[in-house]
Amino acid sequence: MTAAVFGAVFGAGPTVIGHRGLGSGVVHGHRQNTLGSFVAAVEAGLDWVEVDVRRTADDVLVVGHDPTWPDGTTVAHVTGAEADRRELLRLETLLRELPDSVGIDFDVKSVMDDCLRPPERTTAGLLAPLAAAEAGRRPMVVSSFDPSALSVVHDAVPGVPLGLLTWYGFPLDMAVAACAHLDVQVLALHVGSLWPRGAETALDLAEVEQVLGLLRRCGRELLVWCPGIELCRSLLAAGTDAVVVDEVPRVLAELGLADTLMTPRPAA
Repeated sequence: MTAAVFGAVFGAGPTVIGHRGLGSGVVHGHRQNTLGSFVAAVEAGLDWVEVDVRRTADDVLVVGHDPTWPDGTTVAHVTGAEADRRELLRLETLLRELPDSVGIDFDVKSVMDDCLRPPERTTAGLLAPLAAAEAGRRPMVVSSFDPSALSVVHDAVPGVPLGLLTWYGFPLDMAVAACAHLDVQVLALHVGSLWPRGAETALDLAEVEQVLGLLRRCGRELLVWCPGIELCRSLLAAGTDAVVVDEVPRVLAELGLADTLMTPRPAA
């Protein structure tokens, strides 16, 4: 028997989440995972953003997707001061600047060196107390491809919502079962798991509906990350709880969502 999950992570939809802020890469002049990109996403109408979380050698949490810089230097092997010099955004700065109304999907990027640390000093362990504080004042979920990171956060702060991330083509059978029995609230599927036989042109909507039905029955929610605009339209129409998207201004304009997202939602 799976544990019951109470309360919704995402409010009454649609929930559109900005991937690394306004989108991956550079969107409208804003580089991903920078304060400017996150602020621009909120100004565009989003009330959720996805944030990549890494740690430095001296336990400073920073916002960055890649484990290394182009010169080969590893983020986890430098100090916070060196990360500042290289213009990585500190997580504490982002949390201070983002309005409390903005939800955050913290994507925990575990590093190999975490195997040598006690749980509380891994990337997930360092995030746990911050996540606990943020959960008291804004919508949020802690997600990761690393199931152990979710376990570390759960053990440290049991009330924080969790999401299991899956990569391209990850088998749906394992993803849905794992979401239930790892006792996480959100299954965060890469859209590639929903393309029939690897085709990138359409969704198997019957399969999407089956996944949604099963997740509803065990009290979980579905997030799909990085669908294109038309796939995003189909997913939201099918009842998917949240989508993580790139090119935020274009997505909102083409789906006609900007006005909807700017309208206050009823409490979940």
